[in-house]
Amino acid sequence: SLLVAGVAATVAVKAVLNSVRQEAFVSGFRGAPAQCRVQVVSLKAAEGDSLPSVDVDEGKPGQTVNIADLFKGKKGVLFAVPGAFTPTCSEKHLPGYLEMSEELKAAGAEVVVCVSVNDPFVMAAWGKQKEAEGKVRMLADTKCQLTKALDMELDATEKLGSIRSKRYAMLIDDGKIIKLGMDDGAFAPAMLEALKRWSVRTSQVPLFSDGGSDASAWILRFASFLIRSQVSLAQLFGNP
Repeated sequence: SLLVAGVAATVAVKAVLNSVRQEAFVSGFRGAPAQCRVQVVSLKAAEGDSLPSVDVDEGKPGQTVNIADLFKGKKGVLFAVPGAFTPTCSEKHLPGYLEMSEELKAAGAEVVVCVSVNDPFVMAAWGKQKEAEGKVRMLADTKCQLTKALDMELDATEKLGSIRSKRYAMLIDDGKIIKLGMDDGAFAPAMLEALKRWSVRTSQVPLFSDGGSDASAWILRFASFLIRSQVSLAQLFGNP
């Protein structure tokens, strides 16, 4: 009878322990109540966010540029590539912004920046080869700090040997992300169209100041702006 009682007690203890384990798993870490569970929140950059205050290199190590300061009070585009001299980046992404640099300026871009997780010597050499001076600033996210702050890391270990940046582009106005484009949406034509729409929306065109006598002049100025920016009314009232 003692043996039977012992076996019964063992079975009962195992059942209790199993129940406790299940409850602990269901209720959270180490049995914490559901309301105490840790919630994972994505930090990925989003439209409406402000740029992080992160330093990147330009030209050589230690010659830094603060991204937040660079776009403070300015309108422009920041685009990132997985790697300098890599095929798509070197044949399409960067060249697109170089070819459209004048159109971007006409649409209101005061600064256009290319960022990559490379050292500044590589970025400078790439910019020199592509004749980017005066058109696109070539910035090196040497320590991957900007890429991490934006949660844009790309594990390119197999192809490039390290963590790099995803392909993206941002339309920025006074340090705030207005439009975020990923992959194909990061190329120059997409950002140019978004910039044109945003520039029209935020243009400081004076309204009728003295009883409507300026109506004709205002309409002419507005129409002229649309023509210069090559923006249609459909684009104007669409999303940036």
